[in-house]
Amino acid sequence: MLVFRSIALFVLAAVLEIGGAWLVWQGLREHRGWFWIGGGVVALGLYGVVATLQPDAQFGRILAGYGGVFVAGSLVWGMVADGYRPDRFDVLGALICLAGVAVIMYAPRG
Repeated sequence: MLVFRSIALFVLAAVLEIGGAWLVWQGLREHRGWFWIGGGVVALGLYGVVATLQPDAQFGRILAGYGGVFVAGSLVWGMVADGYRPDRFDVLGALICLAGVAVIMYAPRG
């Protein structure tokens, strides 16, 4: 059950961080304005809160694990929000990152 909770928190954190960064990008680079930027700032702040809810207490481990989720999530976000089509090396890299997450976060420790 802890692994499921951890994965759900990683997914929520990814939506908040990637979505927040995307909103800021849209506000600045696509000239959509301060409302978009403000929404992005709020989402990024909420990402920081969600990251603290992970069951593991090691900040370095949580952020390292989340890094792999961020890589894969960014590719998925690009596909959904911007029509980006990853190539086989993007997909392979994301799978390698997710394998790293599994080792970092869920390997048995004594």
